[in-house]
Amino acid sequence: MVRINSLVVFKKLLVHKLTIEPKRVKATYTLIKEDGSEASNQLIYSYNSPYFEPKNAKDANLASMMVAQVALNYGLFFEEIVFDGLYDHADQRFLKDMMENTSREILVLKFYGKNEFLKPPYDALELENLPEYTAANVTFTNSQFQNMQFSKSVLQPKEDEYVILSSGGKDSLLSYGLIKEIGIAHPVFINESGRHWFTAVNAYDHYEETEPNTAKPWCNSDRIFNWMVKQMPFIKENFQNIRADIYPIRLWTVAVFLFGTLPVALKRGAGNILIGNEYDTTVKGNYHGITHYNGLYDQSKYFDNALTRYYQKKGWNIRQYSILRSLSELLILKTLVKRYPDLQQYQVSCHAAHSENGKMLPCGSCEKCRRIIGMLMALDEDPGRCGYTEDQIKKGLFALGNRGVKQLGSDAAHLYFLLVSKGLIEATEHTRKLAKRHEEIVSLRFDKERSNIADIPVHIRKPLFRILSEYSEGSVELHDRKWHTFTPDKSFLERPYFLIKNDEFKKT
Repeated sequence: MVRINSLVVFKKLLVHKLTIEPKRVKATYTLIKEDGSEASNQLIYSYNSPYFEPKNAKDANLASMMVAQVALNYGLFFEEIVFDGLYDHADQRFLKDMMENTSREILVLKFYGKNEFLKPPYDALELENLPEYTAANVTFTNSQFQNMQFSKSVLQPKEDEYVILSSGGKDSLLSYGLIKEIGIAHPVFINESGRHWFTAVNAYDHYEETEPNTAKPWCNSDRIFNWMVKQMPFIKENFQNIRADIYPIRLWTVAVFLFGTLPVALKRGAGNILIGNEYDTTVKGNYHGITHYNGLYDQSKYFDNALTRYYQKKGWNIRQYSILRSLSELLILKTLVKRYPDLQQYQVSCHAAHSENGKMLPCGSCEKCRRIIGMLMALDEDPGRCGYTEDQIKKGLFALGNRGVKQLGSDAAHLYFLLVSKGLIEATEHTRKLAKRHEEIVSLRFDKERSNIADIPVHIRKPLFRILSEYSEGSVELHDRKWHTFTPDKSFLERPYFLIKNDEFKKT
């Protein structure tokens, strides 16, 4: 067995040489190895419209934070990480805290958990409980912007305007549909270099024609992630040929895209940033005394709350949250396909999508595809609307009858209950064992932890839940580990908006 400190395989990581142009931000990632040799690559964000003033200190500060996010994945592996840019105290505190949280998540999920990308003996790391897991000494310097000074902003953004971190998935499509009814939507698609963009193409092409507020920044973070993995001696050299549902190392990814939306939100004065995450992405875990978030921190409500606190400290007064936290995956898809079928046809919930006749189509065979096929059939809807063939639908249902799905137990049980009761899959000993009715899955769920009404600003609650209640089978609230039916009244919907001051991961 090897110890955690054996993961420190590099001497220094420099995030430096920041360049700011009206439509582009770029910085160099320089990796210094133990033998003194160096390797460098360039991280780039580019925009179709001007969002930056090169001599503006606040833009230099924002750009510095944007290019720093990728580096938060590497606190376990360097003796020192240097951020060279314009950072205030709030920025430095945020970056250090999130790096420590990510170091712990990566240790538990990528090294103590199953990871087929690891070489021996790093796949048998010795269990250690440490007060801190980030090995790198994190330092900040300012070699470029010494003459720039900026004071805290005091912005008053528009509460009825919403930037939506967008893709071709059901969550962002539903978020957009709801906001089009409630307020002013600004869908922002981060065009990440690589195949991840395939899932967004259909939706983006539609929005580009119909939604004038659509923005599409480009970012090459995927190339930086892959380049960094190639440098790591504990990752198998053929990692790109290994088929897996996980990345070899990275877990801090959503923020890389999220910070790419901030120039749009700030320039347009939007008061809300929406990320489409459902009920089951807020999870706490404990691995032999090491607390973690099951690799889902940047999809959880804790992440939203931490970013909102950061925006408050910066004086931007933006609120970040998901309007789908009380919904299950099934209820999200139900609301989308029943209320917005014109949007649902652009859904691509598959990371192996391919191009065919100018349109992106799902592979039809992965776990995610068979889950979507199963849910749409259970909802009496046609999976063919979003690109599945009759043969794929047939094979998907057959696979559901013989294999499982990656959902929380109650979500999967209710899906199988619907599929078996409607005769969509065969009622075998296996499927009967999986199938169990859970009415909370098709209800709006509220609890103090995962789906707290106080996390959503008051101004959006009534119109939002008026729409969602049309597709749910009631509302339930968690008390004493049991779901209890209730009717949301005025006092419930007008509970004060509340933000916990301390970072939750410090207390778990």
